[in-house]
Amino acid sequence: MVYLVVTMKKDPTAPRPRGRPRKFDREAALQIAVRMFWRRGFEATGIQDLADAMGLAPPSLYAAFGDKKTLFREAIAAYQAGPGAFARRAAEDGGPAREVIAASLRAAAHAFTDGEHPPGCMVILSTTNHGPGADDLAAWLRTLRTDGTQADWTRRIERDVADGLLPAGTDAAGLARFYMTVLEGMSIQAGDGADRAALEAVATLAMTAWPAQITQSTASPRI
Repeated sequence: MVYLVVTMKKDPTAPRPRGRPRKFDREAALQIAVRMFWRRGFEATGIQDLADAMGLAPPSLYAAFGDKKTLFREAIAAYQAGPGAFARRAAEDGGPAREVIAASLRAAAHAFTDGEHPPGCMVILSTTNHGPGADDLAAWLRTLRTDGTQADWTRRIERDVADGLLPAGTDAAGLARFYMTVLEGMSIQAGDGADRAALEAVATLAMTAWPAQITQSTASPRI
């Protein structure tokens, strides 16, 4: 007896079954993490919270981003490249220190109160309260602030002193720290509900503490 085996070929024109999983959008998931860490802080944002918001199972989140600290560091980098780039943009024209700092504070007043994202600065706020397990992240963010914006302001002030725009005895590091403190305070005020006008007023008042220029011809305009 001979048996015939019939092989059915799949029709290439037949519709594919519905309900296939959507392609994972890693960038969209990262932006979700940015907002959650920004609003809640590192400590209060759990892996399950992140996974639920991204529509992932925790193992899939780990596979895509690594552990929570690795994801947090990537989220900070995404913030700095986006909403947190205001200070870097303000410094791009290479003007005198007063112009750069005044522009940075104005930009901060806008960025910290932009309704498109959480208030304040993610780099300042996201590890304000943390346990011992996040000490390394808090130290890392502190380094980002002091070796980034504050260090840039210090160098610009020193350059202006060398160029004769500011008195020889100007404490460049102390002046930069003062304005960094103003910036950090504006971030906290934004988190407490201060609006853009209120923060702009703070920025304007802060600039009145700037040392007197040596020559009026090179003085920077008021904020």
